[in-house]
Amino acid sequence: MSGRRGESWASSEAARRVMVGNRRRDTRPELALRKAVHALGLRYRVDVAPMVGLRRRADLVFTRAKVAVFLDGCYWHGCPEHHRPARVNAVFWADKIEGNRRRDADTDARLAEAGWAVVRVWEHQDPVAGAQQVAAVVRSRLSPGR
Repeated sequence: MSGRRGESWASSEAARRVMVGNRRRDTRPELALRKAVHALGLRYRVDVAPMVGLRRRADLVFTRAKVAVFLDGCYWHGCPEHHRPARVNAVFWADKIEGNRRRDADTDARLAEAGWAVVRVWEHQDPVAGAQQVAAVVRSRLSPGR
């Protein structure tokens, strides 16, 4: 599949249906993390660009603390523990995952340059532990001595 206009990039119609059905936000792991962060008393913005000019959206944003939280899917972001290479269309997917990793690193660098802290949580992590990680960073950036 060449990806030219009118042609599907998917290796099959079934693969295309699965891909189209993937949610960009409000996934089960994201909702669990948000619920756990909220239970710790923290309030945040959902699915927004942390800063003007950055065409990338964080899953949770704490604007006052300048903390951007990304919940990374194990497949899409190449989790070292859980990612398994695709067997069909392997080169396409390997390039796609590697591109996602490069974009993640670029996003982290751009946000750090602008004074933001980035927290990345894997989808397989316990949401309560992830929320505690997020809370520690947010609270450290809001503490008076900073």
